[in-house]
Amino acid sequence: MKAVILAAGKGERLRPLTDATPKPLVEVGGKPLIVHHLERLRDAGFTQIHINTSWLAEKLQAALGDGSRYGVHIQYSYEGPEPLETGGGLFRMLPALGRDPFLVVNGDVFTEFPFENLKHRLKIDFLAHLVMVPNPSHHPKGDFHLSPAGHLRMEGEPKLTYSGIGVYRADLFKDCRAGKFPLLPLLKQAMAEEALSGEQHTGLWSDVGTPESLARLNK
Repeated sequence: MKAVILAAGKGERLRPLTDATPKPLVEVGGKPLIVHHLERLRDAGFTQIHINTSWLAEKLQAALGDGSRYGVHIQYSYEGPEPLETGGGLFRMLPALGRDPFLVVNGDVFTEFPFENLKHRLKIDFLAHLVMVPNPSHHPKGDFHLSPAGHLRMEGEPKLTYSGIGVYRADLFKDCRAGKFPLLPLLKQAMAEEALSGEQHTGLWSDVGTPESLARLNK
């Protein structure tokens, strides 16, 4: 299974740190955030890594190279000076990802989630499987309800927050066209078709979205 790290965002909330540094290169525990991902993915058996880039893309690529120093092979997808959002960015990578399910992880989260657990999580009649976490303080209302049967829905309580980790099928994007577009409408449609599953992760997870959250994580 191939893996995608989403790394094209500008990191607006982390400014001024991200004025000259791509958000995924911000350090956690003395190591760039994205390197934590590369090492954990490698250890979980994911060696074909696709990374989308936009803001300060040349610095990110210069820092990571082809991935060989981390025991992986990296293929970059440059979106231009303006990011294509999550939906558009993933759609652009589909030709390189192929038809098999692929893992996606946001480049701006820190986690110890066991990525290897996702290799066989996506059932054949589902379009995506998302990892959910307890709602952080900055997002108290959450995103989706996880039913006892493992289905994700917009309605229902309690709601959990999408962690930025999941497994997707290319068919989720079957009606899309190239360009900038969000992922959420596609997930809502999959929910309406009972084709979106999920699980809850209660271990270490942090959204590295602000200087304050970064400081707390490093502490």
